[in-house]
Amino acid sequence: MQGFNNTVSAGQILLIVIYLPEILYPGLAFLKNISNVASLQIIQILRFTTFLLISIIFTKSPVSVADIGYYELSLFIAGAVSFFWVNGLIQSLLPLYHSNKTFRVLSVNKKSKSPELFNAFLLLSAFSILAFLFCILFQRAFNLLEGVKEINFMVLIFVYILLSNPGHLVEYIYLLKNRPANLIAYGAISFGVQLLIVTVPVIMGYPMKFAIWGLIIISVLRLIWLAVLLRKHARLKLSLPFIREHMSLGLPLIVSSLLSGSAQYVDGIIITATYDAASFALFRFGAKEFPLAILMANGLSNAMLPEFSTREKMQDALGAIKEKSKRLMHLLFPLSILLLFFSKIIYITIFNETFSRSADVFMVYLLLIISRLVFPQTILIGLKKTKIVLIASILEIVLNVALSLYLIRFYGIVGVAVATSIIFLVEKIVLVAYNHFKLSISPWQYIPLKVYFFYSVLIIVIFLLIDHRIIHLH
Repeated sequence: MQGFNNTVSAGQILLIVIYLPEILYPGLAFLKNISNVASLQIIQILRFTTFLLISIIFTKSPVSVADIGYYELSLFIAGAVSFFWVNGLIQSLLPLYHSNKTFRVLSVNKKSKSPELFNAFLLLSAFSILAFLFCILFQRAFNLLEGVKEINFMVLIFVYILLSNPGHLVEYIYLLKNRPANLIAYGAISFGVQLLIVTVPVIMGYPMKFAIWGLIIISVLRLIWLAVLLRKHARLKLSLPFIREHMSLGLPLIVSSLLSGSAQYVDGIIITATYDAASFALFRFGAKEFPLAILMANGLSNAMLPEFSTREKMQDALGAIKEKSKRLMHLLFPLSILLLFFSKIIYITIFNETFSRSADVFMVYLLLIISRLVFPQTILIGLKKTKIVLIASILEIVLNVALSLYLIRFYGIVGVAVATSIIFLVEKIVLVAYNHFKLSISPWQYIPLKVYFFYSVLIIVIFLLIDHRIIHLH
């Protein structure tokens, strides 16, 4: 264990990993009155924190940067082939759960068993099988990427893709059944176990493929728990009409997620095709949004979707999302500004000197908070207006590619990040305009505009003053 620095020993890490669930669980007694929104945000934070701690432990261990790159590439591949359909199917389930044409008896009763949940599980499982078969059939294409050539456990990655995605339904069963404390307890224990079984083998000197085995094991455990919840809360009834209804609403969201989320994956593919795994690791560590912002924003958006499923709840839901987003702005904008000042120091301290290059990319991505903290898409998805979300995503990807190709000539790789920040905001403006002019939902009804504009201008000005040199990096 000589590769660990003096600040974090292997023994300390093992103690944290082993006792994490025990440390977190007693505090859950105080969360009886927590809201669904807050619980989903907490689970998102727990997920991110787990992966962050795994990365930190790897950088403090004797593992090489190339080995870390193999692990990051594994997560990258798993995300690239599944993120869009998982998001689309989950987001479309949330408004359908309380309001759909197939089942006239709605699942509003907490004690009722829901056929919607079982059919959603079947869809997630079917897409997982398709993703697995796709990876097997096109394995040679993956091997054409420079960074992937040296990975000798690709089949394990494909198995992880097959097993991990249906387990996401666990979190949303707790959300839809209004069990926020149970959701947090599940997250604390689940991610604590994941941290343990992924890192300990690598700390003990086993190859990086044992970390992937750890991901597979935790995926199996989550599937077992999902089976328990489905038996308790779901009616095991196959319904092709509901599946068609689910796909009709979900397909535009799947394509929209693919388009809007493809920018980071296209960038990653370019890096992987050009550089080795070590260089990919440096890029991957930097090309991230402020994690707390995206996790809490997505948690708020997904948790609010069921509230927009009927027109009767509209005004209350608009007021709620305005107030909750305002609280997020007061928290997340100041934190993002602080990160602008200290990103370089944070990266060197948490990881090591090798990853200082990653901080430069990360600082540009902090500006994405400007687009993340407005939620016109939540209203549209909740009202089942998914086609306009798809159209906006198509517009986003086209403009993003065009602007990236233009700015990269002047600013290098940083120009791509700048283009992403601009186009994400343009997409939100299009959706806000649609809500205003087509649905007569004014921005004032769900966006705290004064607070939003103040913080947006402030972070842009501070970014230009502090970090103008990044624009001239290349």
